This record gives sequence, structure tokens and C-alpha cells, in this order.
Amino acid sequence: MTTPRTDHLVLPGVLTAEQAAATVRGILAVQREDGAIPWFRGHHLDPWDHVEAAMALDAAGEHTAAERAYHWLARHQNEDGSWYAAYADGNPEEVTDRGRETNFVAYAAVGVWHHYLATGDDTFLDRMWPTVYAAVEFVLLLQQAGGQIGWKREDDGTDTADALLTGCSSIHHALRCALAIAEQREEPQPDWELAVGALQHAIRRHPERFLDKDRYSMDWYYPVLGGALTGSEAKERIEADWDRFVVPGLGVRCVVPNPWVTGGESAELALALWAVGESDRALEILQSIQHLRDAETGLYWTGYVFEDQAIWPRELTTWTAGSLLLAVAALGGDEPTCAVFGGELLPPGLDPDCCG
Repeated sequence: MTTPRTDHLVLPGVLTAEQAAATVRGILAVQREDGAIPWFRGHHLDPWDHVEAAMALDAAGEHTAAERAYHWLARHQNEDGSWYAAYADGNPEEVTDRGRETNFVAYAAVGVWHHYLATGDDTFLDRMWPTVYAAVEFVLLLQQAGGQIGWKREDDGTDTADALLTGCSSIHHALRCALAIAEQREEPQPDWELAVGALQHAIRRHPERFLDKDRYSMDWYYPVLGGALTGSEAKERIEADWDRFVVPGLGVRCVVPNPWVTGGESAELALALWAVGESDRALEILQSIQHLRDAETGLYWTGYVFEDQAIWPRELTTWTAGSLLLAVAALGGDEPTCAVFGGELLPPGLDPDCCG
């Protein structure tokens, strides 16, 4: 096993170089030979979290391992461009959830663009372009007249029109990365540009078009993390619910009023804070969740029930570690990670306020 490149993953109170290397090794130890990255050994793989962990590997310089993860996606893509929601660890042909969730499918574009920026590998981009194209086309089949995107296609082919704000915010980010790939390949996709604009408009101006999941912290920060809200709008949204979700010294609640903080949501909030110029608060959030770190593996527990002072569930997940490493990479100035999550260099799509 190679020694991870971790110089830019050193962050005071969060990671030393040795700790960062251990976290990367922890993810690599879970990755299977075929490239798949399950939550942990014996659990399932879902496409979104698989990509999150792969991006963390790229941020640490483990480009070969990350590429194997993307080739796994290409090999397992369904004919309609989708992936299933969950695959069994140890047997990638065994599907444990045959639903096809649009935000899971779209996220491949984020990872592919991140890998390209990290490596400059045109051959990789050429190979993955059909995969990204098919994934985006699948996702846009579920876009509604109001711009929002239905969250799921059932195994029987039934589309769910209901849209999730968190999922659509992630899709907004993914579509912009897909447009960046298209631009790099000089293959304009005007329909995608229109779709991005309509989706952003829905996120910014029409909360009624999404299911009410206001209790979940992801619905709070994801419009910022996904780049649909920027500038003063983004900062105002963060401020509005800060006290509802942030538990000082412990991290971010997954859902109110439950006394449960989670590492993934905390790291993602830190990444959103960095994206709006709040690096000091981002650092504080990352420092606050180091009680979730497992010293033996370098991975992170999913969550902590603070009223009971108990780790729960008892699982060390690759995506929790991955989200933390990506947040640290952004704060550390890793150029590919900053370009993907900062958003300034991603194509914006159609002006979101041009349509009603």
C-alpha cells in the first residue's frame, strides 16, 4: 500500500499528517479489489457514498484507487443510465435496494470532474463521458415542470414526482460538474443548462415544490453546499438555523430535536461554511467532531447520542471519513477540491431568475 499524500490534509486540532494518512489507509482497507467502496466491510455500497469516498482518495493523492472506484461505476451502470440504491458488499451483482435515486445517480459527475481536475487525465474523461452522459439523461427524465427533480424511480419503472431539497441541491451541484465535463470535451449541452437554471430557481424561490424535511440539517445547509444559494443569501440561510442544528463542541444534529450529532453532516456543514468564506467556523466544526475519531482505524463513527454519551450506531463509515477529508482538503487549499466545491469555476447554467 502506498503512503498517502497528506501534507495539505494537516489541520490544527483536526488532523496531523500521521492521522490523515491513517484515515486514508482506513478507506483503502475497506475498498474492494474491484474498486467498490462499501460503507464498511459487510455492509452495502450506495453510489453516492462510494463517490464521496473516492473523492477523498483523490484528495489524498490515491488516484489509482479512486480511478478503480469510478470504473466500478461504469461497469455496473444500468442500461437506463442509473445505478441501484444499494449493492451488497462481497457480491456486486446482489442488489439490496432496487430503487434508483436521482441524487445518487447524478453524483457520479461530481466525482468524475474532481478526478479529472486532480489528474488531468483526458483518457479517463473520455472513458467516463458516456457514463456521465447517461446518468444525467436519466436524472433529467424525472425533472418536473417546476424545475424540481423527483427523487426516485422504483424498480417497476414508476417515477416518484416528489422532490427532496437536499437531493435536488446535490443534483444541482452535479449538473454543473457535468456541464464542466461537457465544456472540457467541447460538447455543449444546452438542455442541461436549461435544467440547471430551472432547478436552481426552484431551490431559491419555491420551497413549496419540495417535501417538507425542515427537521433535517441537510435541508438547512445543502442549498449552500450544492451552490444554489451563494453570497448573502447563503450566509443568511446558515445564520437562520445555526442554533437549531449546531451543538457547540459536539457537532451538528442530523435531525431536531433528537440529541444525536453526526460526523457526515458536520463535515458537510464545514465544507459549506468554507464555500461562503466562513473558514474559521468551518475549522471549529471539524475540531468539534474529533471525539468521533477511532484511533485504531483512523475512521470516524457515524454519530454520537450526547444525552446518553454513547456512540451510535456502532459503525465506522468510509463516507464519514471521506466527507471529513474533503472538508479538510478545501480548507487546506487543495485545488481540485476547491474548484469542485467552491463553485466559482463551474458553469452556472441558465439565469435562475429568468423563469417563473
